[in-house]
Amino acid sequence: MRAPSFLYSIYERGLRRHLDPANLPDHVAVMLDGNRRWAREVGQPAAYGHRRGALKIAELLDWCDEVEIKIVTLWLLSTDNLNREESELRELVSIITDTVEELARQRKWRLAMVGNLSMLPSECAARLAHAQKETAHIEGVRVNIAVGYGGRQEITDAVREFLREEASAGRTISEVAESVSLDDITSHLYTKGQPDPDLVIRTSGEQRMSGFMLWQSVHTELYFCEVYWPDFRRTDFLRALRDYAQRERRMGR
Repeated sequence: MRAPSFLYSIYERGLRRHLDPANLPDHVAVMLDGNRRWAREVGQPAAYGHRRGALKIAELLDWCDEVEIKIVTLWLLSTDNLNREESELRELVSIITDTVEELARQRKWRLAMVGNLSMLPSECAARLAHAQKETAHIEGVRVNIAVGYGGRQEITDAVREFLREEASAGRTISEVAESVSLDDITSHLYTKGQPDPDLVIRTSGEQRMSGFMLWQSVHTELYFCEVYWPDFRRTDFLRALRDYAQRERRMGR
């Protein structure tokens, strides 16, 4: 049984007071997991859970605004998800596209698509790209929308793009192999030009990365939350920030 909402409000205020702005992450990535299991537990189809989860996204971004998070990455659709049953996948992609367009209409966040949009239906890919273009000028939290995203796919695409550039410059494979560096790959990732995530939050109790931001998360702090994404509250978010602030980040040292 949940505590009354006013008790959560009091608890949240206490959490906020004890957060040191100097120890908060600049870049938070969230794995929005558990929509289907949440729907199953309330006796509804998967699409119902996806819709409820979609409604939570703007709330999360408002919470990030409140504590001045600079970059938020949201994993909405993985490359593995593309193998789901056709009817569920079609509805899920539609929900994601509608949600991203609604975020764009709010004119509060600068959206960036990070994923291989060519894996999506062309109409949906075009709508997502348009949402990015429409918010490019907005000063505010940068929101990376990871759709058609997989960590292995991202690295593969980065290497492919790098090799194409080198070939266009007239360099041979042998020359490229002798000089290729970590920076060469980093500069061709979907998130090129951005700092790596400081904190990854995964909901639903699963404690694995599932290929999320494989390259960027080498020094990232991980926080696993038991609740399914549709039930994720500001309290859960603040707890994740508190946990992060209490850790000593060694950064490989």
